[in-house]
Amino acid sequence: MSNAAAPATEGPDRSEAPAHVAIIMDGNGRWAAARGLPRAEGHRRGVEALRRVVRASHELGIRYLTIFSFSSENWSRPASEIGDLFGLLRRFIRNDLASLHRDGVKVRIIGEREGLESDICALLNEAEELTRDNTRLTLVVAFNYGSRQEIAKAAQKLAREIAEGKRDPATIDAETLGAHLDAPDIPDPDLIIRTSGEQRLSNFLMWQAAYSELVFVPIHWPDFDKAALESAIAEFARRERRFGGLVAKTAS
Repeated sequence: MSNAAAPATEGPDRSEAPAHVAIIMDGNGRWAAARGLPRAEGHRRGVEALRRVVRASHELGIRYLTIFSFSSENWSRPASEIGDLFGLLRRFIRNDLASLHRDGVKVRIIGEREGLESDICALLNEAEELTRDNTRLTLVVAFNYGSRQEIAKAAQKLAREIAEGKRDPATIDAETLGAHLDAPDIPDPDLIIRTSGEQRLSNFLMWQAAYSELVFVPIHWPDFDKAALESAIAEFARRERRFGGLVAKTAS
């Protein structure tokens, strides 16, 4: 774990890019406060940063991009801010879904949908259904998501299978539990980036992050761009990934 260096003058070779990058998009509010702007403007500019990073991810050879868009803990924020965040989600899907589909981006949603407003659920379902056959880049949106909740839900599924006599408890191992998570077909992230200088996972992909490389960058999310992503990937490329062994392994 380390802070990323200043953006490199040359971007990393595509062969150095991790297959799966996950990003905790932090600092929208602090970006706005530093400029005397309302928090809503910080979130709006954060969406612009997301657009840049989705484009850059494909250009750099990344196959999976997971973003932490709304945490299950974010419900504790003021109702007005939650309304702003949901409004941005609605506009992002309505305005950007067609272009994402045209660019070959597959959208996947992880997180809890029960209790969400019906139009939000409909938009999430539409995004997944429209783009389901795309192969250029998979954009995984963690929405109303919490890693502890995801793991607990997987455990509940296994408990039901045992109670129904469909599974022997002795057969449950890490691979079995992992197969019951929200998106078991998506590989674990090779690299997790968090912006704004905070150095913690904050209930994000804790199971999947077991062997992820963590890079923390000091800039706020609205200022994150392709150069910052390249810098984080360059830091990733310098790491030796042994996965508990003695021989370093490259990203899949």
